[in-house]
Amino acid sequence: MSTETNTAKKAVEDTIEAKVKTAQAKLDTLKLKAEAAKAVAEVAAIAELLKHKRTIDQKLADLKKSGEGKYQQAKADLETRVAELEKSVQAIEAKFRAA
Repeated sequence: MSTETNTAKKAVEDTIEAKVKTAQAKLDTLKLKAEAAKAVAEVAAIAELLKHKRTIDQKLADLKKSGEGKYQQAKADLETRVAELEKSVQAIEAKFRAA
């Protein structure tokens, strides 16, 4: 693998990892707010999103190990999952802002 390819892959992986860490921090904050407000449905939704986040963590680890042939497909799948996670986190944040 060329140095440029490795650098590009590292940049993609770092970007995805940063998005996942941001989502994790938001979920942690939302979970505390939901527990304080005794918002049972939101706590359950957040718990489900945390499960999805763990799956994303595993997929990111797989992406880092993947070869050229599967890298682009794994990257696309991971980016889709991260986008869905971010969208779900934003929806829960919006519920708390509205309340």
